[in-house]
Amino acid sequence: MPISATRTALETALSGIAANVYNSVPESVIPPAIVIVPDSPYIEFETISKSTIRCKLNFTITVAVSYYSNEAALDNLETLLLSVLAALPANYVVGAVDRPSITQVGASDLLVADFNVSTYYTN
Repeated sequence: MPISATRTALETALSGIAANVYNSVPESVIPPAIVIVPDSPYIEFETISKSTIRCKLNFTITVAVSYYSNEAALDNLETLLLSVLAALPANYVVGAVDRPSITQVGASDLLVADFNVSTYYTN
């Protein structure tokens, strides 16, 4: 199984949420959105042998909602964040959520927040 299958499996787990889910950075973001990208460090190797590679994979998940009014956008962002946390597979470890910020994508303002997740991969 390639490492990219891990991102695809995470995307599939999150696909039941009422948001657009991307397993890489899209050309345009349609909110509400969940974007899964490699974190830094991306891969932390634990075991490398001729037959087995075991490593920890780190991802950043960005949640984004339309920014029309601060209070409503923050409520929508928090609701989306809790939905993502509830849908994560059991074998993921979740880090802290960064402070929300306003990001302009095209002509749209989005309220976004990032958080880190990790899982283990063996090939």
